[in-house]
Amino acid sequence: MHVELNRRQLLKTGGKLLSLAALSSMTAEEKKREKDFLIPAKAKRVIYMTHPGGPSQIDLFDYKPQLEKWHGIELPDSIRGNQRLTTMTSEQGHLKIMASQYKFHQNKKTGMYLSELIPHISSVSDEICYVKSMYTNEINHDPGLSYLTSGSNRFGSPGIGSWVSYALGSENKDLPAYVLMISQTEATETINAILWDSGFLPSEHQGTQFYSSRDPVLFLKNPQNINNEQRKKQIEFIKKMNLEKYKKSGDSEILSRSAQYEMAHRMQAALPEVTDLSKEPEWVLEKYGPDSKKPGTFAYNCILARRLAEKDVRFVQLFHRNWDHHYYLPMNLPKQAKAIDQPTAALISDLKERGLLEDTLIVSASEFGRTSYCQGAFNTKQYGRDHHGRCFTVWLAGAGVKKGFSYGETDDFSFNIVSGNTSIESLNATILKLLGINHNKLDFYHQGLKHRLTGVENVDIIKNILL
Repeated sequence: MHVELNRRQLLKTGGKLLSLAALSSMTAEEKKREKDFLIPAKAKRVIYMTHPGGPSQIDLFDYKPQLEKWHGIELPDSIRGNQRLTTMTSEQGHLKIMASQYKFHQNKKTGMYLSELIPHISSVSDEICYVKSMYTNEINHDPGLSYLTSGSNRFGSPGIGSWVSYALGSENKDLPAYVLMISQTEATETINAILWDSGFLPSEHQGTQFYSSRDPVLFLKNPQNINNEQRKKQIEFIKKMNLEKYKKSGDSEILSRSAQYEMAHRMQAALPEVTDLSKEPEWVLEKYGPDSKKPGTFAYNCILARRLAEKDVRFVQLFHRNWDHHYYLPMNLPKQAKAIDQPTAALISDLKERGLLEDTLIVSASEFGRTSYCQGAFNTKQYGRDHHGRCFTVWLAGAGVKKGFSYGETDDFSFNIVSGNTSIESLNATILKLLGINHNKLDFYHQGLKHRLTGVENVDIIKNILL
């Protein structure tokens, strides 16, 4: 049906079309220069390891030998203060200190102590920058994960991967700017797909999930009895129809959908090469450990992350669950640590050997840490640890961050921060800075409000960890 445009509609849609045409004729560098939030970058891409559940910093990273003398004794009121506890331990009748049951060994190069559970990560700690003074106000998983990934404790805001895609776009026209993978573990908890949704940003910036099945990306294959040439014509026809609809409505989401159709078509040719590990040398697979040949494992996904980095995919996010050890921590934590230890170290060294670590930023983070007091009966074989947001550890490696460095300090109970308080907003601001993005200027208007990944208040980057 023919629809006449009034003067206001013509100016509105016509202006957008002219802008679109102008942008399409500009080079990637020219597009970047016109964005006032761009600053000099150290990193071209990010590999973000997200560990939902809350790994125990006391048993992995934050060495507290002083807890030995408090082992089995109630957490002092002076240490707890007025901190909020979850209902899982606030009424259990005791808050007895459980010292780590694992030995910590000192890295000869850095002097840092790390748990015996992560010997491979310890061996590459001269490449890692630890931030031991992270904090969050969230004590439950869903709001905590949302806060970590999007800067908001409410689902619906874009995650950091979507913000990066929106700000920088893709360096590879045949692959998405934002890719994510989820380890297939025995975990009972689920991960909400809204964590990698684009929220109020255009939908083309949402994460693309790679699966461990025969079809790494769902619905990418041509429909039955449709060949590539026919599919290409279909995409061109859809593009033409969408453009006509856009001229009438001015809805930019229509253009986003067209861009997604075209990306999917290009991915059909590019994806098989990226996801085919059969050409990886045996010595590389061995480097990543015994699980490297098993699709869906963290080790397998780490190799895919490296291959995506080689293809200049902007943001790769790896989710590895099952860290929520409220009970039987001595049985479960070693399994999880073993699953991620060798692949993590291999990814760091592999990127370094290929010359990619200097412009790739690796981040490893969770929504919070664990308590130094035990959950459940005081039993060294069955105990667990509750959620703890007032101090936990994240680490970064690669482009622009100090090597073999530890920032921030917690008290003798790993319960409070003594120095270097670091918020989620500051972590995200630092990641954006390393990518060449001024977090104070990267914003998006939605429903009459200005939104930022780091919020609208002043946020400092973590200057002390930067080169």
